[in-house]
Amino acid sequence: MALDNDRKGPAITSVSPAAAIVGGEFQVRGDGLFPGERPQVRFGDVSAPIIVGSQNYLMVRVPENATVGELVVSAGEEHPARFHCGIGIQIADSLHPVGNPAIDKFGNIYTTFSGSRGQKTPVSVYKIDHAYDTKPFVSDLMNATGLAFDEDDTLYVSSRFDGVIYKVSANGAMTNWVEGMGVATGLAFDDMGNLYAGDRSGTIFKISPDRNIYVYATIEPSVSAYHLAFDNNGDLFVTGPTTSSYDTVYRVNKEGEVSPFFRGLGRPQGLAFSADGDLYVAGSLKGRKGIVKISPAGDAELFVSGPNIVGLAFAPNRTIIVATTNAIYRVDVDIRGRLAG
Repeated sequence: MALDNDRKGPAITSVSPAAAIVGGEFQVRGDGLFPGERPQVRFGDVSAPIIVGSQNYLMVRVPENATVGELVVSAGEEHPARFHCGIGIQIADSLHPVGNPAIDKFGNIYTTFSGSRGQKTPVSVYKIDHAYDTKPFVSDLMNATGLAFDEDDTLYVSSRFDGVIYKVSANGAMTNWVEGMGVATGLAFDDMGNLYAGDRSGTIFKISPDRNIYVYATIEPSVSAYHLAFDNNGDLFVTGPTTSSYDTVYRVNKEGEVSPFFRGLGRPQGLAFSADGDLYVAGSLKGRKGIVKISPAGDAELFVSGPNIVGLAFAPNRTIIVATTNAIYRVDVDIRGRLAG
């Protein structure tokens, strides 16, 4: 939303995408953005680098320490142009997520320190509370990978090291729930309480509440992980990065039949649905990295810009919790996420 452009000086007509985290890039369009001298760009009081500039277009990178969403473009003594955009705020660091964070019914955030394959880390899963204090939650779980809550708010965690899915109590104690899941990665529950687990070598398993295991679908193997999410119709959506830069988001219907839903993302990873049916996927679109929004009709646009994003989750307060390879961000977007059950 433009704030004050009706005067002499640079004018901003649009900024895209809707939001960005540190290292992400905004495309700014307008008039008089790059006059005879190089303009100054800042977020609040923090200066921002210009990557590309012309009279009608700027590409601006979000710098470290940017927390204010007011983008300001000034040129000399002329009145600056201002535009409000979304800036993600880092709420935790020194982590190692490899997929979506998980959020319980109280709004607490759970994420992993997964480590390299076979690496034993002091803490496997961390809990981030409402004050954004990060505390150890689960230890002694090798290569914690996928996270998902059931309808009773019990956390389940997959291990890509031993192919086990663990059930975790409210105090962080874990028990072996099922095993033999191959290179177990992404997890998701359907509305009937069945848990689905992705074995990145090519299988999606369906596990009933009484722990009967079925092969639900087979998909092209992934070089890193499968990531899973259900839509409002009960169809399962799957991403699994391959060596291609033009990967597919798959849809698996209730009969386990696999079909392409969207093709053209670079290294698609974690994904989640909003309540209104739009799909949000961590990946890149036409070379621009971040979170891509895909409508039910298959129209795609970059929604959050940023590097190294591996997962996301919608929080009850209408924010997106974004996981990078080493940190967690909160992005205020006023979007309600899909609730299972």
